[in-house]
Amino acid sequence: MRERANASKSSFDHEIAHVKQPDDNELTCSNPRSRRKFDHKDSLLRDALFTERSHAAAVAVRYEHLHTEELMKVAKLRIALGALAMLSVALSASGATHAQTPERTRVEINEAYLKELLRETKVDTTDTMSVFSHVFMALPERVDVLPTENYFYFRFLAQGVAWAGSIRLGPAERAKQTLEFGFYKDLADWADELSGARREILGAAQGVSIVEETPLRYRVTAVGRTVVFVLNDLSNVQPPPQTLLATERFLGPIFDESGLRFFLVYNRAAKVFHYVLDETVPVPDELVDLKEAPRIAIGRRTGFAFYRDHLRERRILVGVNEINSRLNTWFDGPFDQLPENFIKGEDLREAILDADPTAKGEIDRLGNYLKEVGRYLIHPYMLYRKPTDLVRIHTCATQRQKRPDQYAKCFEIEPDPSTFGPPPTAKGLKK
Repeated sequence: MRERANASKSSFDHEIAHVKQPDDNELTCSNPRSRRKFDHKDSLLRDALFTERSHAAAVAVRYEHLHTEELMKVAKLRIALGALAMLSVALSASGATHAQTPERTRVEINEAYLKELLRETKVDTTDTMSVFSHVFMALPERVDVLPTENYFYFRFLAQGVAWAGSIRLGPAERAKQTLEFGFYKDLADWADELSGARREILGAAQGVSIVEETPLRYRVTAVGRTVVFVLNDLSNVQPPPQTLLATERFLGPIFDESGLRFFLVYNRAAKVFHYVLDETVPVPDELVDLKEAPRIAIGRRTGFAFYRDHLRERRILVGVNEINSRLNTWFDGPFDQLPENFIKGEDLREAILDADPTAKGEIDRLGNYLKEVGRYLIHPYMLYRKPTDLVRIHTCATQRQKRPDQYAKCFEIEPDPSTFGPPPTAKGLKK
């Protein structure tokens, strides 16, 4: 069963980076890593994380050697002390002292949350352009859009309600010099029906200008200011040698809104897709082994479950926690972060049609449906409720490891459509 996905999703960062505005409004933005939901979730936005890069400074102290032993000792001491004093002043003045020690992580405090919650805001959440202005005015002059489906996620509080949304610069929007803007009330376990959702394509008619500076860098001007959106350039990312089987094709790199990176892979023999964890970069999660299935490890932060492959030295995504999918959080898996900027020619469409010939004539080269809003769903992993639900994957893989064509199918679990969350009331939204 292949589910269709009506882009709709939204979620917001709990790692908040405050950006102060000139007025009394304040928006919290963070950088994650984001996406868009299908059939059962509107693609709104998530958050995009802002990173600060420190500039390292190197200082060398040189002195002349003295030929008299006693003078040399005194001179060395004086020169060293003087140099240290000068170095301290120079580093303090330039701010380079921070380059010598690891950067502190952001500390979230309840006080900041409460003050933001109680702040009076002027934003009208019933008006799309009012919310867009509120968000856009809060952004720095440059933002990095890390998720590979080009969603810049945000969140804010207004009138006691948490809102989430996204600004999307997808290939189709960029070609028309437009962007997609959407937002909605955040979902909760007890309130998982989409509410207050709005989505609009913004361009010149709405006073929004989008100008390409380079293929992955866009200058957006609106409400009297300009913000540069820099899309994530993963064009040189490739799986390490020996990562893939002879029957597998690498389709592209993925940066998920969870912060994890993947290789999207298609197995022609088994006709299944895999999301292989990219371990060529640090994995920002703690992987905890499942005692009932020693080859499965679950991320403590993300809830992503990975299987340590028998055939290659790699980890395949085999599970995502069901509640994260139902609530359309950042941790619902990489199915909504396809590498659309890096897919070559017809590679993706050919793989989809090879796996599912019924999609012929229905999708474009990026897997988008031609006659409806949404994208072909590539969701091979299980939506588990308890970690022990994953044990059957290990049992299957252990029994079939000598039969490669059948072995790979152990990692393709058709999800229950009811676990995708509420049907969207407004198509095209995203967390």
